[in-house]
Amino acid sequence: MTTDTDRDTGEPTLTIDELAARAGMTVRTVRFYGTKGLLPPPVLGPRRVGHYGQQHLARLALIEELQHQGMTLAAIERYMEQLPADLSHHDLAIHRAVVASWAPDTVETLTAEELGRRAGRPLGEDDVERLAAMGVVRPDGDAFRVDSGLLRLAVQLLDVPLSEAVILASRQVLIKHSRAAAHELSQLFRGEVLERDEEDVKSLSAYMQPLVVQALLTTFQRSLKEEVHQWLADTHTESRGDTRTGSQEGRSA
Repeated sequence: MTTDTDRDTGEPTLTIDELAARAGMTVRTVRFYGTKGLLPPPVLGPRRVGHYGQQHLARLALIEELQHQGMTLAAIERYMEQLPADLSHHDLAIHRAVVASWAPDTVETLTAEELGRRAGRPLGEDDVERLAAMGVVRPDGDAFRVDSGLLRLAVQLLDVPLSEAVILASRQVLIKHSRAAAHELSQLFRGEVLERDEEDVKSLSAYMQPLVVQALLTTFQRSLKEEVHQWLADTHTESRGDTRTGSQEGRSA
């Protein structure tokens, strides 16, 4: 059970024990990340009890994903330092999803109870069906086969006010264009590593992955923002046009 609610966002806040439990870590690990500057400080409540929010949880999930990629603590610190301090937990979830795309498929078999715990919230039958439609969860007898790399992001999509068809179509668009970008980038890099030995290639790959991830994500976010602004401008222009047309019709009548 959460302890309080953030007055600005209305979102529930967590004690450090609850945060650690939701993130699947120990309290000691959470505190360690805090001392390293990987987490923003908590909001101090009555009796100086620290309260954490969704941004802290999303940062821990991103740190965990970077570790799965084999990044050292120093590399993770450098990666996190480059992120804007005011990134929302939604933006952090996108970062984590892009980082996870570099990892091989990680499919686990979980019970319904374990699935709910990994999701960080109770899941009803409709929720599980939507996760299955997204290709993240697949029933397997009394258990579920789960793509753990995409589970957190997919759970957040459950609250997005879009139809399942639109979400699935969006997924296909992202897969199509991300594969095309990955192919073209690999062709560019291939010429640079032809004459290098295997260890140099591995080192270059480990160095380039987080840089490419951030470059792709930054470019995508800026492009999406421009598209949204243009869409809103077009909508406003069309709305003004309809208003003028209506006024002219009124005068003719």
